[in-house]
Amino acid sequence: MTDKTLLELLDWRYATKKMDPAKAVPQEKLDAIIEAIRMAPTSSGTQPFELILVTNPDVRAQIQAAAGDQTPITDGSHLLVFAAWDNYTEERIDEVAGLNIEARGDIPLIHQYYGNLKTNYVPRDAEINYAHAARQAYIALGVALVAAAEQGVDSTPMEGFDPAEVDMILGLGEKGLRSVVLLPLGYRDPAGDWLLPMAKVRKSRETIVTEVN
Repeated sequence: MTDKTLLELLDWRYATKKMDPAKAVPQEKLDAIIEAIRMAPTSSGTQPFELILVTNPDVRAQIQAAAGDQTPITDGSHLLVFAAWDNYTEERIDEVAGLNIEARGDIPLIHQYYGNLKTNYVPRDAEINYAHAARQAYIALGVALVAAAEQGVDSTPMEGFDPAEVDMILGLGEKGLRSVVLLPLGYRDPAGDWLLPMAKVRKSRETIVTEVN
């Protein structure tokens, strides 16, 4: 798919409703998608989420049951679960600061910047901090969708699931994480997907864009 332009890739991709369980995403394509997620931008470079890669059929079946029996979860070969931090803590921000010091040197600006972050974030309500972290996970989701298309891999972003149930299945609570969005990866089943032959529908540029000159 790399010979296509970005706009052609976005036109090609769609939220695949039926995946072919006989086709698995090759490891090198999966690795490329995951690396794109790792490289995605986040606020202050905190990367306040983790990516849970689920291939175990039994676990995916449990998650499918918690997601309205949506078949791409089990028909796709891989399931990505974006799980955001449940809160910002001094320890988590210090870890990010440490990575910056290791890569950029022990300069006062890093201590000042992440010190200010702790002052502003740590006292806030945990639900506010989780919502902020979840928005960063969505940035990575957007990158993942484009990366999957670039690899010729189909994907289906999903919010229609019971987060508390998925958190329990994956043991996320004890890790200080909460599930945000699911992304099955696989290959479309042309014979079984009702959405595939339909035209892509998007608002016009004039409708969605307001210019302020």
